[in-house]
Amino acid sequence: MIVDDHKSILWGLERLVESAEPRMTVVGTAESCPTMLAVAATTKPDIILLDLDLNGDDATDSLPDLLRVTGAKVLVLTGARDPATQQAAIMKGARGVIGKDESAEVLLHAIDRVHAGEVWMNRVMMARILESMSAAGKDQNTNPEAARIASLTPREREIIRSIVRSHGGKSLEIAEALHISEHTLRNHLTTIYEKLGVRNRIDLYAYAIEHGLAAEQ
Repeated sequence: MIVDDHKSILWGLERLVESAEPRMTVVGTAESCPTMLAVAATTKPDIILLDLDLNGDDATDSLPDLLRVTGAKVLVLTGARDPATQQAAIMKGARGVIGKDESAEVLLHAIDRVHAGEVWMNRVMMARILESMSAAGKDQNTNPEAARIASLTPREREIIRSIVRSHGGKSLEIAEALHISEHTLRNHLTTIYEKLGVRNRIDLYAYAIEHGLAAEQ
């Protein structure tokens, strides 16, 4: 699904995705936040290519609602250079950020990678997010965290280390390294997220770095 308030850009993005058929196809489009939520709930896309500025409205504010009505992965496509805006989108659940000035080839590759479960962002943005999460974690009482970490099984700790070492790698590669199926990996991650109170791999990555789980043997 493609969301952009400029008709010409929307048309061009549709043609670009159609050029990659049958690997990917456009199931819906929207030009505003209300329409985006309605179309997403109806079409249930796998990926949502989202422009953050929709007729003056910041689509970042609608991300929680968007993720609630669909299980799609959101890839932000933006011309904005403001790191804070991009970081806010990631913190609210987007799986990546790509600039509108990137080539068609890079954009299609980014869609493929996000669909495969990876995170698409540059190193600077990743560092900013990790620093922000680490700073927030230092302000919290450590006792509850110690209890959460103690609840992890040795296998779950091993999976966390593999996630950190992969730096956002594909689920299949991580699963193969652990000699388990992708389905089993997803089940383990769901349990780990619940135990540690994190939402996704980005949160887990930051949590592991902050609490020294990545270096455990």
